[in-house]
Amino acid sequence: MKYGLPEATVEKIRAVFAQHPQIRQVILYGSRAKGNFRNGSDIDLAIRGEALGYQQLLEVENQLDDLLLPYKIDLSLLHNIEDPDLLSHIARVGVVFFEAK
Repeated sequence: MKYGLPEATVEKIRAVFAQHPQIRQVILYGSRAKGNFRNGSDIDLAIRGEALGYQQLLEVENQLDDLLLPYKIDLSLLHNIEDPDLLSHIARVGVVFFEAK
């Protein structure tokens, strides 16, 4: 179990990202990236893809909701994050969760 998630769950989430060519990369950060997660920890993901706007982000969120996974997924667009502390945290502990081929 990578990141405290079953492999099938990771693959389902990655399959959603793969349907969107604007998504270049997705970075996992927070407790699951650091390895100090708990059973109920959410999945913090930052999407890298400058061509991706809020409409597409909502589409991705809806597709992830439709998977009916027992986890809260917190998505953000990396190019829209303004908090320097959060950007620093993502740069320090973030791991590549998905990368477009």
